[in-house]
Amino acid sequence: MAEDICLFAKDSIIIKPPKKSPALLRMVVVAFTLIFGIYICSICLKQTSLENTSKYLNIEVIEKPCHNYDMDQSQIPYVHYPKPKTFSRAECSCNPVRRFAILSMQRSGSGWFETLLNSHMNVSSNGEIFSVKDRRENASSILRTLDTVYNLDFFTSASKNHCSAAVGFKWMLNQGLIEHHREIVEYFNRKGVSVIFLFRKNLLRRMVSILSNSHDRYAKLLNGTHKSHVHSHEEAGTLAKYKPEINTTLLITDLKRMEVSATEALDYFNSTRHMILYYEDIVRNQAKLVDVLEFLRLPNMDLSSRQVKIHNGPLWKHIKNWDDVNKTLSGTAYEKFLRADY
Repeated sequence: MAEDICLFAKDSIIIKPPKKSPALLRMVVVAFTLIFGIYICSICLKQTSLENTSKYLNIEVIEKPCHNYDMDQSQIPYVHYPKPKTFSRAECSCNPVRRFAILSMQRSGSGWFETLLNSHMNVSSNGEIFSVKDRRENASSILRTLDTVYNLDFFTSASKNHCSAAVGFKWMLNQGLIEHHREIVEYFNRKGVSVIFLFRKNLLRRMVSILSNSHDRYAKLLNGTHKSHVHSHEEAGTLAKYKPEINTTLLITDLKRMEVSATEALDYFNSTRHMILYYEDIVRNQAKLVDVLEFLRLPNMDLSSRQVKIHNGPLWKHIKNWDDVNKTLSGTAYEKFLRADY
């Protein structure tokens, strides 16, 4: 202690304080740093929690369901509000969309009918989507394809996307429709799909069209190109020059088979919301299309198509062995098919 005591005067001494320990200072600094760090972290966690809460609240507002209080209550099961995965419906997100399906048979006027529907500004009918075998491989693939179409995620040249008021397609009876009818009927009823049956009354005319179209797949009469539908009278005239020869031995059997197919489909899908149309009735009176628009609850508009009919006039002009056909059907229930019906 001798060095810590200094004598300045006779009766007084000054004692120097001892030096502070560096280890103690370090401990104080570390403790302060830890306390301050914990405080900062707690503030950050509170802010993050508030941000997440805000995000969840925003999501709840965005996902708020759409309502149309002016709609007839009986129609609510037949509309939905799609949320496509591939695009945003934007200002049309709360516009209701109706699902429909055109059930028909090949060469029954379904292509022409669909172009008429697609001339409506609010309709997207996507063609013969189940002509692709992978889409109808089993019930699961069929239902998965239906979900894609009705959610507006199926794109074709007919797609009007975000502001469509009715979306659908045409489906041939021999494309998995009858084979998986139970699952499809259940889906249609659960989803509120409106079914439009389109058939031909004159099955003999349908047969002529089938045989002529099949011939052109190989003959390619239009400059080496096969066309199932044409848009000019010149093209129609070229295709109509071919006259198929009908197998009269199987003729009545084939006509009965066509009838049975249509009757079977009507029976299987009887529980769905549906309407029945005939090609000949629309050709004679296109005011029938107003009934279709009312069925789909769409605004009335003039509908048009660029397609031109191929086989016009009496059937004897279009069948090579007409005399044999006439003899086979005369006196039967199918004799009416021999006469011109429009």
